[in-house]
Order: sequence, then structure tokens, then C-alpha cells
Amino acid sequence: MNLTGLKKNQVCNVKEKRQLIDKNNEYVSVKRQCELLDLNRSSFYYQSTETEDAYTLLLMQLIDEQFTRTPFYGVRRIRAWLVNQGHIISKKRVRRIMLKMRLVAIYPKPSLSKPNANHSVYPYLLRGLEINRVDQVWSTDITYIRLHQGFIYLVAVIDWHSRYILSWSISTTLEIEFCIDALERSLRRGTPDIFNSDQGSQFTSPRFTESLLSKGIQISMDGRGRALDNIFIERLWRSLKYEEVYLHDYSNVAEARAGISNYIKFYNEERLHQSLDYKTPEQVYFQNKAVITN
Repeated sequence: MNLTGLKKNQVCNVKEKRQLIDKNNEYVSVKRQCELLDLNRSSFYYQSTETEDAYTLLLMQLIDEQFTRTPFYGVRRIRAWLVNQGHIISKKRVRRIMLKMRLVAIYPKPSLSKPNANHSVYPYLLRGLEINRVDQVWSTDITYIRLHQGFIYLVAVIDWHSRYILSWSISTTLEIEFCIDALERSLRRGTPDIFNSDQGSQFTSPRFTESLLSKGIQISMDGRGRALDNIFIERLWRSLKYEEVYLHDYSNVAEARAGISNYIKFYNEERLHQSLDYKTPEQVYFQNKAVITN
């Protein structure tokens, strides 16, 4: 079929579009064929023999891209967008998927990231606080990273003043171990005055909070449903996904680990930030640390 002559109204749904893609075409890449068909590349990798789990994976990939573009979309808007893309899905299912992905719209609303009822929740300490030095405030968060046939979670710890990524870790589950690993490695670099997170069960766990309290670190937690309380790490996720994840479509965990590792090295050591007077996070973090030490 001549893809350049295809009109949108000639293809009525995602499944038919996928069937038109020719992976062996020597002249038109899969990426270009998807563009001509107005088909998201992640949708192409969703095969016609998909199981329920595979279809949920496709929905997670689509939601991830749309939410990154429009982080102010809540469950209702995400569902409406999916319906417009040809996916008939209930609001309940969208809510369940967004909960699994730990996605919360940036306006105040009931939180989808629930703390464990037996865990302590701490107040938000950063409102109105002037952040003027490194190791004054660190924060952490978890994001979803898609793979061709699955997904992983990424956690990172970032210094607010310099935007320097102190540590990161990945996991195929939301068990607490990878968060503890990232925390312990970041604490080998220094000790912040305040450590901020959301109210997710990983960060309200006594194992996590006691590691901070034992070092005299004040704990701060975002208001429920307020992703903007942790704005700098939210910006990191957006940059990581647009500049790395969406460009490479990782096939497996090893590829994801290598790609993320390379990007974080680039982000810390080479990527210039306008808000840092066009310096890198590494320059700002270690220059300021040297001044404080002296």
C-alpha cells in the first residue's frame, strides 16, 4: 500500500492501522509509517494476539505519553483522550491504571498515591522556604518507564538547589528495596537539612523515615494530590522521558538501565540549565559544596 496517499478517515481504528505497517519495508521506516498513519509507535508494538495484560500495557504507554504532555489531566480527561483515540475504557479502569503508574494530576485533588494507614505522614516544610544552597533540600519520587513488553519503575534523589541527581535505582515492582537503595547511596554523598517526598507507602515506611530521622534530617511530604510540591523532580521526569525514553523504546531492563544511566550522566555533567545561569547541575553542586566546606 502507498502510505503517502492514505487519508486518516480510511483507517477506522488502531488495530487496522497496525495491520498496515510493513516492518520489512526497505524505503519507509516503521517510525515514518506510524507518522503517516497518525499511529503512536507504542501502539504498533501491541500485537493483534494481545492478552488483557498486553492491552493494559498499551494503555499504560499511551497514558504515560499523554500525561507527560499534559500533567494537569486527571482521570476524566485521560479517559476522554483515550476514547478519542479509539479506546473504549471505563473511568474506573483508567483510575486503576494511573494508580499503578503513580500518576497524579498537578492540581489539588484526592490523592491516587495512598500512604499505608499504619505509617506516619509528615507536614510539607518547603512552602515559602528560600532554597539558596546545596544539601539544604533533597527530594525523591518514583516514575514509570515503559518497555516494549513490560515496564519498570525508576526512583531518583535530587538536590533542589543544584538540580543534581544524587542517586537513582530501578525495579520491576514497587517494593521498597529500590527506594532504600537509592536513599542509602545518596546519603553517602552528604546529609540534607530537609528531605521531601510524596505520601506513597515506600516513603512513609518506617524503614525509609527512620534512615532519615537517625541522621537528624527533617522529613517533608507533599500535600495529597499536589505533584507541584515536588516540582523539580517532576521536571526531571519530563526531560528524561522526552529526551531519552520516548526516543529509544527500550526492549528490556538492561537497555533501560543503560539508557537511563547515560542520560543521567548527561543531565548531571553536560546539560546546561537556564535557571542555573547555564551551568550544569554537577558544576553548581560541587562548587557550592566546596564553598560550604571551606
